[in-house]
Amino acid sequence: MTEIPQNLDPAVIDRFAAIVGDKYALRDEQDIAPYLIERRGLWHGVTSLVLRPGSVDEVSRIMRLATETGTPIVPQSGNTGLVGAQVPDRSGREIILSLSRLNRIREIDVLSNTVTVEAGVILQTLQEAADAADRLFPLSLAAQGSCQIGGNLSSNAGGTGVLAYGNARELCLGVEVVLPTGEVFDDLRKLKKDNTGYDLKNLFVGAEGTLGIITAAVLKLFPKPKGREVAFAGMSSPKAALSLFTLAMDRAGASLTAFELIGKRPYDFTLKHGQGITRPLADDWPWYVLMQVSSGRSEEDGRALIEEILAKALEQGIIGDAVVSASLAQGDAFWNFRETLPECQKPEGASIKHDISVPTAAIPEFIDKAAGVVEGVCPGARVVCFGHMGDGNLHYNISRPVDWQDEAFLDLYHPMNHAVHDVVRSFHGSISAEHGIGQLKRDELIATAPPMAIDLMRRVKAAFDPAGIMNPGKVI
Repeated sequence: MTEIPQNLDPAVIDRFAAIVGDKYALRDEQDIAPYLIERRGLWHGVTSLVLRPGSVDEVSRIMRLATETGTPIVPQSGNTGLVGAQVPDRSGREIILSLSRLNRIREIDVLSNTVTVEAGVILQTLQEAADAADRLFPLSLAAQGSCQIGGNLSSNAGGTGVLAYGNARELCLGVEVVLPTGEVFDDLRKLKKDNTGYDLKNLFVGAEGTLGIITAAVLKLFPKPKGREVAFAGMSSPKAALSLFTLAMDRAGASLTAFELIGKRPYDFTLKHGQGITRPLADDWPWYVLMQVSSGRSEEDGRALIEEILAKALEQGIIGDAVVSASLAQGDAFWNFRETLPECQKPEGASIKHDISVPTAAIPEFIDKAAGVVEGVCPGARVVCFGHMGDGNLHYNISRPVDWQDEAFLDLYHPMNHAVHDVVRSFHGSISAEHGIGQLKRDELIATAPPMAIDLMRRVKAAFDPAGIMNPGKVI
């Protein structure tokens, strides 16, 4: 059994456990362990209790008791977050509240194009349920097989579909939230137009569990495209990729549903380390783009549109080579290549990651300028750049020099972050495009955001959580 910290009363732990029952109140060290470490291993928290409620009423009762006893609560969904928002601190005073048992799809309304889901529904499960109803839920992430809707909303997740459909905030019409007091805010409405006062749901979407616990949501669905065409193109530079993006937007408009930029280094890492990966293009190029066009009319329409874009790009010398998927399976293989990229950086040793966004038009200049500051911080460091060029979001990661040890390179984590983020701010960009703030970027947010913005955030936090029990130490 885990040793219970002296400052967390065993009698209080028993009261919490009684709400969900012993089966769903995890106290054994082995049972708790998976909840304490996030996927990159940057944080390892401590707790003596993980609660797995099975209803909104149980969540409400947990929060009422937490308020009464002053017990900090850390909400956790699929534990796939990358900034430490879902991990407790080392004090042992915090209790993890897992939403995984709240996993019902309450309703799919085809006529309204909405779905009402609980927070513990796995993203891929929702995608498949929408598909079975002849609809599309477009949020798509590499972690979709394990991440959960509550976490997607709490972190305002992005992914590959933001260009056409928006991020989690744009996909959410209403929420059900349990407040720190245990009160339930039921705003599960399907309205696309509603100007009755403040948009309260958006206080909770992206708040990373610091204001309340999202237990359910109404989300948008879309008609399934009749044709989906995926292409891989090779080119000389990010500037050429920007020209291709401009051409594709001009020709395809809203039918351009994805536009992913991939540097040669992550491309090569994926060919080297990926399992079952097929080389998309015969020749090597300095940069690549994965592009998707979706037609609401027919497969033939989508095919003609993407071929027209690529033919024009070849004619203008924007791209050097391209291939359009010959089948759905090949299109899926192209996407699998893209989704495998992050994992294929791991075998190359320690890395320092940046989840940033700048105006799309500034991406080529940002990449050029950032490469210089990276070299200044660590000569020989390897830039691993890829991301959602269509919405301005890049995963600008840095792998250690080949002949360095991991520990020595990770000592440069903060200097490297500061150098790259200074470049981001020079373009009026964001240091957190889609992964959130959590613990990783909290201090930098407080130090660099406009003082008025920090003051307003603290006022909101104090209004909703005056006792400071909701995911303390995260965001603000």
